Amino acid sequence: MSVRSAAGGPRDQAAAPGPSGRVPSLTPVGAVIAAATAVSLALLAYQLSRPGYLLGVTEYDDGSYVGSALRLVHGDLIYRDFIFVAPPGITLLMAPAALLSKVIGTTAWTMGIGRIMTGLAAAGAVVLGGLLVRHRGLLAVIVTCGILAVYPDTIAAAHTVLLEPWLVLFCLAGAVIVFDGDKLTDSRRRLIWGGVVFGLAGAIQTWAIFPVVVILALSLPRPRRALRYAAGVAIGFLVPVLPFAVLAPRRFYQGLVVAQIGSRAGSARVADSYRLRQMLGLVYGNVTSHAALAATALALVVIVLAMLAGASLVTRTLPPPLEWFALGSAALVVAAFLWPDQFHFHFASFFAPFLALSIALPASRLLQAAQAARAAHAAGPGSRPGRRWLGWSAASLAGAIVIVLAVVQANGETHLTPHANPPAAADRIIPPGACVLTDEVAFTVLANRFVSDVPGCSLMVDGLGTDLALSDGLKPSTGAGNVPAVAALWRGAFDHAQYIWLTTLNARRIPWTPALRAYFSKDFVVVLKDGRRDTLYARRGLRPR
Repeated sequence: MSVRSAAGGPRDQAAAPGPSGRVPSLTPVGAVIAAATAVSLALLAYQLSRPGYLLGVTEYDDGSYVGSALRLVHGDLIYRDFIFVAPPGITLLMAPAALLSKVIGTTAWTMGIGRIMTGLAAAGAVVLGGLLVRHRGLLAVIVTCGILAVYPDTIAAAHTVLLEPWLVLFCLAGAVIVFDGDKLTDSRRRLIWGGVVFGLAGAIQTWAIFPVVVILALSLPRPRRALRYAAGVAIGFLVPVLPFAVLAPRRFYQGLVVAQIGSRAGSARVADSYRLRQMLGLVYGNVTSHAALAATALALVVIVLAMLAGASLVTRTLPPPLEWFALGSAALVVAAFLWPDQFHFHFASFFAPFLALSIALPASRLLQAAQAARAAHAAGPGSRPGRRWLGWSAASLAGAIVIVLAVVQANGETHLTPHANPPAAADRIIPPGACVLTDEVAFTVLANRFVSDVPGCSLMVDGLGTDLALSDGLKPSTGAGNVPAVAALWRGAFDHAQYIWLTTLNARRIPWTPALRAYFSKDFVVVLKDGRRDTLYARRGLRPR
């Protein structure tokens, strides 16, 4: 079957040996996917090459995710042995890196390898986005792969171990399996396996429910197809999640439900202008006012709807299922990001694939419809074949815009704030196997002092998440320290600690009470201080190394 490309010709078929056994050269569509992936890899690699980005402390959440994997390979289970506020998917993904670090004897490279793996996941999403829309031709592939490759918050989220790059990778992989061109596949096997992959995405981050629900709605006209897909989703989610949930059902509920709801309750609302700026990818632009950003967002919505309407009017057909998938998922994600008070920059990276598809698919369908109409009008006795200048012009313009955006992104990365590695002095002061309590686990992971052989040493990997889970959603600032379970856990952690490593943000994570602060002041002394970021304390009377 020959499908017309957005550049005006038949779709380039995937390279395969011909009758003579010779493998054809790389097709234009394949070349675009390869080039966009190379751009993505280059931007991600350059970001990790910046000072402190590979083995420095850059985030809070990555310490929790990597720490949970390190605990797992040392025999401690999430939820049962320590509070964890994410599904187990990221723990399982980071387990190979944690196992390697156990073999080589350094936890710092669990973080380093995890960051490299996450960057590769973001680049892999570029490939999958191209594969999903390749049947639509060059314009669709350029727009989809281009946005995925240079979207600022996609690059930013992939600088360390965060959930969103992996979530996007699995959601796009599921879509590639489930969709056959513009339509849902009729293959029973692909429906089930596509559902499994979407279920695995849900085991990484529950936001996967948005595209899952859209595909389920699209499959409802054929109930058996919907049932197979839903069964696959259930299998993909339950297989990695159920064992942990069964072993610690109460802690599982506290970590995934109580803590997640509590982290949003009572929070100061993040400005809508910031959300729009991040989702629109205007991180490096000068557009900052709410009115200008709202106008930009509205203009984008109008353009997409106009392309949809135009293509449908010309072709006299409704948008195909793939377009409804893109638009429906984008709408649900936007609603989910604008409604709650909480929002972080890396959230926006989950919007990137649906933004890309919502622009690329209607644009390519409108272009194909316009080319078909022009060809039909020009056809006649003695007429020359119509030049496909419209398609190539659109593809060239889209490519030029992507190149400009890639340059802007690269220039932005040259101004990234350097991050410092944990001070080498900490490695000299803290002996291996010591019990170190910290409010930011990334410090002990990157200083190779995360694993302790001291009996009773706290296994906590997320102080704030632990507070939220055990106090029904309270934070240190809202009274978590008054909850007996929280106070007892932290007092026990302090009792067994030989060293305490605090950041300047420790008051947000540790439920300081007068009693706990008095105990800390009496029993611990400063041994290393970086006034800008962190301070290391040792228990009084502790024999030096």
